[in-house]
Amino acid sequence: MASFTSLLPFSISSSSSSSSFSSTHFSLLPSFCFPKTHFTTCKLRFSFPSVKGARKFPTLPFSSPKRLLTRAAEYKFPDPIPEFADAETEKFKSHLLQKLSKKDMYGDSVGEVVGICTEIFSTFLHSEYGGPGTLLVLPFVDMADALNEQGLPGGPQAARAAIKWAQDNVDKDWKQWTNGDKS
Repeated sequence: MASFTSLLPFSISSSSSSSSFSSTHFSLLPSFCFPKTHFTTCKLRFSFPSVKGARKFPTLPFSSPKRLLTRAAEYKFPDPIPEFADAETEKFKSHLLQKLSKKDMYGDSVGEVVGICTEIFSTFLHSEYGGPGTLLVLPFVDMADALNEQGLPGGPQAARAAIKWAQDNVDKDWKQWTNGDKS
């Protein structure tokens, strides 16, 4: 095993024949490496321009954390739109039914799996979704948990398919809906 002194970027000579690193070696190291450094050495080695007098520095409008929190709290997301939630729930249900029907793991329980996922998604859309930036992961975790608690197959896979569809479609559909194009 290499001694500590061989790992340093400079050499240290010692009269000691011991291969261990003793505390006397600290006095042999350059003064800028340890707390024994003289202030003048640091001042010369690391000099910085000094600011003379009391000088005010310009601040940014959001430099105060209190002001930043106030600004963030002032923004209010729109309320959920029930008509949008109904239309999006139907799209979600048809997509999920088509997607999960292709998998053998669900067997005869595909309708029940889709029903549970659709109910959770619909509840989320009606109560919490208020446009881009408000799509949460919690309803999809709830889907996987509910399916597992019911003893139905493929809870994680169904939740993954649901969140993938939601990420790809919900915000885009919201923008189309709120711009007047309800197709």
